[in-house]
Amino acid sequence: MSTRKVPLRQCIGCGEMKSKKEMIRILRTESGEITLDATGRKNGRGAYLCPDMECFRKAVKNRGIERSFKMPVPKEVYGILEKEMEQLGQ
Repeated sequence: MSTRKVPLRQCIGCGEMKSKKEMIRILRTESGEITLDATGRKNGRGAYLCPDMECFRKAVKNRGIERSFKMPVPKEVYGILEKEMEQLGQ
């Protein structure tokens, strides 16, 4: 029996490689909107983040989201993402 390959993704906050299922996907749609993708299946460019507020803060501080999407991210979007992260953490 062959073992199934587990897809790994790098956290844009802490830089750790983890299983794709353990991570939260941040999505940039074709229209430029940035949201959290809980399903991991929506169309668009994705960046991955650990489900931890500390990793989110690191990603904001080191501009990991901006680097991943190659575009500036407004402060309002960071506020919305932070609220969505807090809801997922419950």
